[in-house]
Amino acid sequence: MTVIVTPPQAPPKAPHDDPRVAAQERRAKRGRVYERPGVLTYALLAAFFVGSAFPLWWSFVIASRQSSDTNVVPPVAIPGPNFLGNAAKVFETVPFMMALLNSTIISGVITISVVFFSTLAGYAFAKLRFRGRTGLLLTVIATMAIPTQLGIIPMFMLMAEWKWTGTLQAVIVPGLVTAFGVFFMRQFLVDVIPDELIEAARMDGASMWGTFWHVAIPAARPGMAVLALFTFMASWTDYLWPMLVLGPRNPNVQTALAALSASGGQNPDTAMVLAGAVLSVIPLLILFFVAGKQLVAGIMQGAVKG
Repeated sequence: MTVIVTPPQAPPKAPHDDPRVAAQERRAKRGRVYERPGVLTYALLAAFFVGSAFPLWWSFVIASRQSSDTNVVPPVAIPGPNFLGNAAKVFETVPFMMALLNSTIISGVITISVVFFSTLAGYAFAKLRFRGRTGLLLTVIATMAIPTQLGIIPMFMLMAEWKWTGTLQAVIVPGLVTAFGVFFMRQFLVDVIPDELIEAARMDGASMWGTFWHVAIPAARPGMAVLALFTFMASWTDYLWPMLVLGPRNPNVQTALAALSASGGQNPDTAMVLAGAVLSVIPLLILFFVAGKQLVAGIMQGAVKG
């Protein structure tokens, strides 16, 4: 009778007691080891932050003081008590409330339209197979190389023929779709939606529109948030085209600021002008803080693959 003796097996390895060490081991196994940022990294980030925030802070400081404080040596760095008074002058000098409302309408409508149509076209270029897809995509990309200034004269002639000058649709309609938005969403959706997921949705009986609405839209939300933020900021800060087609009675924020700067002639009230500039930036700051999380998520999802 033969007896087979089985060698004793080693006991299973207990997980590491320290969760931080265990997390580092897992990251090392995946081939990605993250090091803690050093002092130089934080110093550079602090320098960039101060350099970016200083113009806005200095504008608020001067907006809360008198115009004569702009020539004080050394420059003032602490806000004063006159911001509300200068802000009141802004609303008395130009129709700034109407300008804020017009800019909100223009930027909101353009942002919604650009995000929707860019996502729709980007999904078609990224995941659908149809004749002429490459040629159409190259045509869309090629339009990005054409300067906007080349189309201003024929566009203004068209708006004058339609009798749209001085109205908001003259600013809204030309910006309903952008080539950058289409290209951005196409690049975002190429890798974020697996082809197998689309095939599974079609096998379950989903239509083309249903697949786009229930599969593409949820996956594209981070990219849509980034595109919406950039589009809203670009529309809010646009100056050249609104200056040409909108009159002084129906301005947006940028044309109102230009009229505010010109109201003083050769000696404009710098404190009042900067108070208007600070008021015009507040909606953008609120939008950035509200959508900042989605912005970072969209950037990280587009930067990290696999």
